[in-house]
Amino acid sequence: MRKFWIMIVALLCVNGTPAWSKGGVVSAADPRAAAAGQEILRAGGSATDAALAMMLALTVVEPQSSGIGGGGFLMVHQPGQRTPYTIDGRETAPASATPNLFVGADGKRLDFRSAVPGGRSVGVPGNMALMAMAHRKSGKLPWARLFQPAIRLAENGYDVTPRLAGALAQLRGAWSDFPDARAIYWQDGRPKQAGEQVRNPELATTLRLLAKKGARAFYTKENAAALAQAVSNAPRNAVPMTVKDLAGYRAKLRKPVCMAYHIYTLCGMGPPSSGATTVFQLLGMLERFDLKAMGKDSPEAWHLIGEAMRLAYADRERYLGDADFVDVPVAGLLDKSYIAARSATLSPDRTLPAYEPGLPPGAKPRTASVTADVPGTTHFVAVDARGQIASMTSTVEGPFGSQLVVKGYFLNNELTDFSFVPEERGAPIANRVEAGKRPLSSMSPTIVYGPDGKPIFTVGAAGGKTIIMQVAKALIARLDWGLSARDAIAAPMIYYSGGVLQVEAGTSLAAMAVPLAQKGQMVMAVDMPRLKANAADLTPEGWVAAADPRSEGIALSE
Repeated sequence: MRKFWIMIVALLCVNGTPAWSKGGVVSAADPRAAAAGQEILRAGGSATDAALAMMLALTVVEPQSSGIGGGGFLMVHQPGQRTPYTIDGRETAPASATPNLFVGADGKRLDFRSAVPGGRSVGVPGNMALMAMAHRKSGKLPWARLFQPAIRLAENGYDVTPRLAGALAQLRGAWSDFPDARAIYWQDGRPKQAGEQVRNPELATTLRLLAKKGARAFYTKENAAALAQAVSNAPRNAVPMTVKDLAGYRAKLRKPVCMAYHIYTLCGMGPPSSGATTVFQLLGMLERFDLKAMGKDSPEAWHLIGEAMRLAYADRERYLGDADFVDVPVAGLLDKSYIAARSATLSPDRTLPAYEPGLPPGAKPRTASVTADVPGTTHFVAVDARGQIASMTSTVEGPFGSQLVVKGYFLNNELTDFSFVPEERGAPIANRVEAGKRPLSSMSPTIVYGPDGKPIFTVGAAGGKTIIMQVAKALIARLDWGLSARDAIAAPMIYYSGGVLQVEAGTSLAAMAVPLAQKGQMVMAVDMPRLKANAADLTPEGWVAAADPRSEGIALSE
């Protein structure tokens, strides 16, 4: 443990303290990953290079959250452009998948906890294909150079952090069927504890292969065969996956979803992400209220945020899915007249009697999706001295994904992001399982452009469906309340779950629970220890990166 904290102090940026620079900056949820990004910037790499190196390093040091066995969404701003390009590296369902993947022999939906471990929940990973596409478009250093920090970490070892130790402890009784995971992360018959060291030489070997042979080595030959076999012959929930499923995977260049908010232009990911549509719709409903004048300490402001949140999430559950398979009315959801009509129902003095989805222009009637909420994932950002920005959210879904380990890395459980029920009242659900389809995601990497068309802020978060609200409240805090990047992501959290409006315990927002409840809502203060956001902000002194003080993350300058 001592070694871990000495390294953090040496990096001069502990527990969310912002780092600013006239050159480049990085921010990640683990100090070793941030250091990998910093190393790449100092070697002359682009922001894209730094982000990809951080993705690889997080595979090693934050295996509970993300890695090459999962997928992600990447946004890159190129200097001189007014919108970013975005890459969809979301996982896909194998060819064997049917809408009844999560329906048991009795015709009832499977229990979420029993559906996760093993093969049934695994989607074809997308992060390596995303990495290859991004490097071709905006990388600068040689491909193999980006792997060096992660290879060193896997081969030489790294200390278990308190957050990783906590995730391991939660799974003490769950890995009886997963000896490969225990072999790496257990010691003396129990999960490794904070300060103990992990070495993963098999992952180092895998990373060396990918560094030498390129991303296609992940989707073909030995790695593809091992991955397909692990899923098809899993000790629990075995389902067919083939090398053809792997070889056929493609990352996709998607058109960003952008919307004006006050004097700014906000850009985010389109479907299968629900991030941009839900975040922007929420902000659009709030735009007619003077949140700036109300201020961050106003119960009325937070009440309105909560009300808009519930309406936006209602539309999310009904209309969002993989646009390659279902008609997603993105333009209708962000239509100004439609948003104005939804906003007109909001009152600063009382709650709505119901929070039903609307009917945006161009939308087809559809039933709502019901998906589980698993806090996981990671986000990281990089800005280089030339002005390129890379903002990426990466995930294996729940803690350690499916629990299956292949060649040193965990496989995701992303298919549990699909609706377990394929239809309701005879109508198909947008986010039902289909072969080759990408499950709905809450990942919300976002870049904000100022009135002159130049980027001024980027943010993203981890934590299941709370990601949307973490990003939304950070944008409000930065753009309406004028907070810094660090203070914006550190601002208290509000979220609706289980029939209760949740406010983050121990914060100024928790102190507003009574006035919030007086407006007609059931309110509860709850601990939210798994929140973690990362951001970067343009200031007169240069770009400032920040990491969520709730997390182990740090920000570093070039």
